[in-house]
Amino acid sequence: MSIEGAFVPYGAYWSTPFCRWQGSFAHLHSLRFAADVAKTALAARQIAPSSIDGVVLGMTVPQMRSLYGGPWLAGLLGSELVTGPTINQACATSARVVASAALEVAAGTHEVVLGLCCDRTSSSPHIYYPNPLGTGGVGEHEDWVFDSFQDDPYARNSMLQTAENVAKECSITREEQEELVLLRSAQYQKALEDDRAFQKRYMVLPIEVKDGSGRKVLKTVEGDEGVFPTTPEGLRKLRPVLEGGTVTFGAQTYPADGSAALLVTTGDKARELSRDPGITIRILSFGQARAKKGHMAMAVAPAAKLALQRAGISTDDLAATKTHNPFAVNDIHFARELGLSHDAFNAYGSPLVYGHPQGPTGLRAMIELIEELVLAGGGNGLFSGCAAGDSAMAVTFRVDAG
Repeated sequence: MSIEGAFVPYGAYWSTPFCRWQGSFAHLHSLRFAADVAKTALAARQIAPSSIDGVVLGMTVPQMRSLYGGPWLAGLLGSELVTGPTINQACATSARVVASAALEVAAGTHEVVLGLCCDRTSSSPHIYYPNPLGTGGVGEHEDWVFDSFQDDPYARNSMLQTAENVAKECSITREEQEELVLLRSAQYQKALEDDRAFQKRYMVLPIEVKDGSGRKVLKTVEGDEGVFPTTPEGLRKLRPVLEGGTVTFGAQTYPADGSAALLVTTGDKARELSRDPGITIRILSFGQARAKKGHMAMAVAPAAKLALQRAGISTDDLAATKTHNPFAVNDIHFARELGLSHDAFNAYGSPLVYGHPQGPTGLRAMIELIEELVLAGGGNGLFSGCAAGDSAMAVTFRVDAG
């Protein structure tokens, strides 16, 4: 779909660092934590919670009392009369949250919508489903995160197997994957230059991590946790995770915890709330696609092509591109299909390097995309990323600076 009339105020977005699962954020309730960060971020941007008249919450891993979702989030922010939905579309949740917020604004039903995504893959729920008709009345159970990674109930394969399927069908070698990993790692290092100058354009830093009482500070997080040093020698030492495969732990991302958010509003309100009224950020279009069974990485390119078509632009018109790339295979296939070189996208890093909290992953990438476009002096930008169920979503933006 194409969108008319939905804007993002410059600077009215933020992300926490991403912390590898079982790291510094592992004990925090993801929704409460995200609300605390949002209050800090809104205050720093001099945006009153009372200016928000709608929320869209993206969350894929249940937390205690998360049934109350959007209304609870709004209440924690101090917007007690504001409500909105909670969305779970696996790793496409961020794109769907932005789409939902943009459609609300474009339709005129809301003026300022907060799209916020949060997840904690650490210590995920172990869920028991009662079955009175089962033998002895015994039900079924699952670990929400890791059992889902291992078994697509329709395709009957793991997430990792989808990457191997695409690698085999498209003749993507281990060597190609490792070359791409080294490139993405080098790109991420650019975001850390000059004391994290790029990340500090949007990231809430530092973050004091407190205990369950909210009084004692356990540690201070200064940046992403879990990013590992990557060398050609180190990658070569790793064995493929699946016997006879090509994908190692070095060529895939890792579960993480964190949150990200942005405001979507009208053009007039965007200028009012912007850190720089001379910068205009417009949401152009969305695309959604699904690949054949068991080939998740193949969905990213058609979703991107559809979003570009709906925006009326081509890859030649793009000033920056970002992807959600849980596997190196994703970016290799995406580059081939869109005719891009590997270094033509994911400047300053990507989820392959800094981790994957699921709901917030794509939103952080979109925020980085906006900042890249601002640094480039404006232009068109594309985000596209895969999701469970061999699917993907893409979003295009237009930034005019000056």
